[in-house]
Amino acid sequence: MESEESSVSGQANATLCTESRVLDFPGNPYSVSVLKVGYCVSQPDGYFRADGTVTLVTGPRTILVDTGGPWDRDLLLTTLRERGLETGDVDWVVGTHGHSDHIGNLGLFQKSMIVVGCDISEGDRYTPNQLAEGKPYHIDEHVSIVPTPGHTGHDVSLEVRGTSKGIVLVAGDLFECCGDRESWQALSENATVQVVNRKRALRNADVIIPGHGLPFMTHRNPKDYDGW
Repeated sequence: MESEESSVSGQANATLCTESRVLDFPGNPYSVSVLKVGYCVSQPDGYFRADGTVTLVTGPRTILVDTGGPWDRDLLLTTLRERGLETGDVDWVVGTHGHSDHIGNLGLFQKSMIVVGCDISEGDRYTPNQLAEGKPYHIDEHVSIVPTPGHTGHDVSLEVRGTSKGIVLVAGDLFECCGDRESWQALSENATVQVVNRKRALRNADVIIPGHGLPFMTHRNPKDYDGW
């Protein structure tokens, strides 16, 4: 995988985040790897093509964040096997929200703890939590599920601490991509709430993995993000 970083196009965005072609973020005890970079592309006929980013977190627990669409089934299975994993080896599957390009393969992970929005379940047994009240759910001291609504009413992100780049936030569609400053509002169910969560993420995380683009580095300067 390429290791160089490249500034996003556009002067305004270039001052706020730096897109990266690095897809692996090693760490101790957890490492984060992007298995598939998502995309969203408008088509001439008014339709658009989209698929969600798929991310694997490995360490004391194996965590998959978003599974792509149903059309990604074979790619997902192959990519996991290339890393020595079968679906039964995945401890947690976190669906950042309920859109088909993000949770289209949940059925492959029947032995995993499943998170979709504010629901946390193992089989038909649901775990009490306070995600809907805005409080994180801690998988352990290094990894937390963080409520980040706005794009939908129950979006969540996964925060991973201790990587080589610091805090990595696997953010789903809280961010479409690094350069989404002029476009994300059209896809948001509640832009007022989402902008608050976007600013918080930009200030707290070192790396953000968005739902439809390459990872990007943040600058963590609160004054930079007043327009976000």
